[in-house]
Amino acid sequence: PKLSLRLEGGPGTATLSPRAEHKDLLRVLLRGCDTELCMSSLTSLGPFLEDEIIPEVIPMEIEVVDAKITLKDDSPPVYPTSPGPLPIALAVDHIVVRRRDDGVFHLTAPQGKDLPKEEKPLSVPEEQKAPVEPVLAAPAAARGLQLKQVPELQKELQTLKLALAEANMDKAHLLQEIRKYNPLFQL
Repeated sequence: PKLSLRLEGGPGTATLSPRAEHKDLLRVLLRGCDTELCMSSLTSLGPFLEDEIIPEVIPMEIEVVDAKITLKDDSPPVYPTSPGPLPIALAVDHIVVRRRDDGVFHLTAPQGKDLPKEEKPLSVPEEQKAPVEPVLAAPAAARGLQLKQVPELQKELQTLKLALAEANMDKAHLLQEIRKYNPLFQL
């Protein structure tokens, strides 16, 4: 199954959380999930999580293995011609989220033998490998030529810095103009 829920209680759960012996422990395992969520569904969860009464802390452990979650922003675009934001893809190999007795969530990666094996890079045939030229073996004349290029590169860097400063000033001016018409506009 892609989703497993297990509610445990009793003396056996005291090793994970002393409070779980009396209040139970919720375990969730999500494996091989590939899903797409809208941002509006996540933002609308807030009112359901708010309450006037402070709830009791239930210790829990959520384990996610080989999951891919794509978050799509389904809010209307600010500008009608805007293509909208790109979806955000979250790929999770293996992560464990634990909520302890203090109510704090702890994110950890599993240690030891449960770690996924690293993929070895494919070997490239000798004919296709690029020739390796050692930098230290370059002749002195070539190094002298590189030293002559330093002032030119510094001049080019200064020119680029000025262009960047000018572009930032233009951006600030455009934002100021936009905020005249829409004071709530945010980037």
